[in-house]
Amino acid sequence: MDDGVVGHSADAERLKQWALEAGFDRAGVARLAPLAHGAAFEKWLTRGDHAGMDYLERKVAVRLDPRLVFAGARSALCVALEYHPLASGGSADSLNDLWSGVARYARGRDYHDTMAERLAALERRILEAYPGVGTRFYVDTGPVLERELALQAGLGTVGKNTNLLTRQGSWFLLGELLLSLDLAADRSLPDLCGNCTRCLSACPTGALVEPYHLDSRRCISYWTIEHRGALPEAARDLVGEWVFGCDICQEVCPWNGKAAAAGGPEFDLPEARKPLDLIRLLALSREEYVETFRGSPLKRAKLEGLQRNAAVAMGNRGDERYVPALARALSEGTEVVRAHAAWALGRIGSAACGAHLEAALEREQVGDVRSEILRARGQV
Repeated sequence: MDDGVVGHSADAERLKQWALEAGFDRAGVARLAPLAHGAAFEKWLTRGDHAGMDYLERKVAVRLDPRLVFAGARSALCVALEYHPLASGGSADSLNDLWSGVARYARGRDYHDTMAERLAALERRILEAYPGVGTRFYVDTGPVLERELALQAGLGTVGKNTNLLTRQGSWFLLGELLLSLDLAADRSLPDLCGNCTRCLSACPTGALVEPYHLDSRRCISYWTIEHRGALPEAARDLVGEWVFGCDICQEVCPWNGKAAAAGGPEFDLPEARKPLDLIRLLALSREEYVETFRGSPLKRAKLEGLQRNAAVAMGNRGDERYVPALARALSEGTEVVRAHAAWALGRIGSAACGAHLEAALEREQVGDVRSEILRARGQV
């Protein structure tokens, strides 16, 4: 054909093989059309279940019909990249108080960078073989509902925890390359959850309000990654000891109890970051933050967000050894960090905490922070 569009299943198989050769673990093809579950997404937005993620309200028409991403878009080559679910060099039990509270996908290199590099190489190879073909790839960055596309491409089925799930588990990340090629689609997979509700029972915050329904307003991952500024009082209790993301609903899934594939070393916790713990994180300067988290997905939360989360985790742990670090943050941190350091000192509640709060009250000029100090002092 002279318009760059082909329609044989052999082309789909060829491109999926190229995706594997580019470094992805699985690949599948979805035909682009208005999404079958688009109404459910709109209802999710209407209920406000997306919390403060207002960007999800933008370009809704494109999200519901990915053919609108660019003129002539017809198929999506969807890819999955597995990441090792255990800590580098041992079990999760060997991690310190910071890294045990970081979601497993986020301990190593930023997956956006890893997958984008491989998708770009795959895109170049396709353009060489199919001149004139339209392309666009995303890694959790564009106005597409990638879980829905991956579902249609046969990369998994949606679990009751809303993650994409296979018989090998759910420890994988998604990307997609939209094409103007008319490729043969793969078949969707059957339900794997059956009567199991372990993820709903295990969620400590009730974010999984019912099967297949996630309320981000109660989700630990939302509060520790996406939310900016001070955490509401209730959210501080919700996040517990998590600093970035949450893995609980995946950890309890029976399908994840099987032997996991060993993901690439790029997802291992780098040796240079292993010594970083809650105390050191709370004391990081801007320059140290930039250097320490270069190429890390934790940058998403920004320095203030990470230090806010560290203070909350310290307060929820209730360990007296955190008091000097919290006292320093109460003196030298940003307004948000000072407020959460005060809250954490109140939660620990020792006499030393009370002394630091009294001293801070004498010098603090910001009303919101003073209010936090007063409330914390009342708990000591």
